[in-house]
Amino acid sequence: MSIHDIPVSTLSGEPSSLGSLRGKAVLVVNVASRCGLTPQYAGLERLQERYAARGFSVVGFPCNQFAGQEPGTAEEIATFCSTTYGVSFPLFEKIDVNGPERHPVYAELTAAADQDGEAGDVQWNFEKFLLSPTGEITARFRPRTEPEDEVVLKAIESVLP
Repeated sequence: MSIHDIPVSTLSGEPSSLGSLRGKAVLVVNVASRCGLTPQYAGLERLQERYAARGFSVVGFPCNQFAGQEPGTAEEIATFCSTTYGVSFPLFEKIDVNGPERHPVYAELTAAADQDGEAGDVQWNFEKFLLSPTGEITARFRPRTEPEDEVVLKAIESVLP
């Protein structure tokens, strides 16, 4: 099964999958509204605006596993993201990215190593995984790597369709 085929729900609860983004480069990010890294939403939205027309999308998966920094309901998360950061990229359901309840999408993602060769658990909010248009995990960026860091931009540009 491809990562594109794993069932997920949208933030509004509709059945979906990453399959709707097949053929696009995708940056998958676990997001949170009350984190010191939350301002990364602005950079993620700028990436969305910069590359969307070239076959790219950011997708966010809210997660409350790190110091309870995403406690809101789906509606509260959607309102916060749209009013505070003008988020236009898809947001999916709040999930676990680590532990026994880890979502199957993240079971796939966390098997990928970062640039230091380390795979395994997500370290914190705003860890980023880059998928090629075919769904291959091509890069992993730890939480403190800013969305518009040169290493991220080069990676995205290398997999644009």
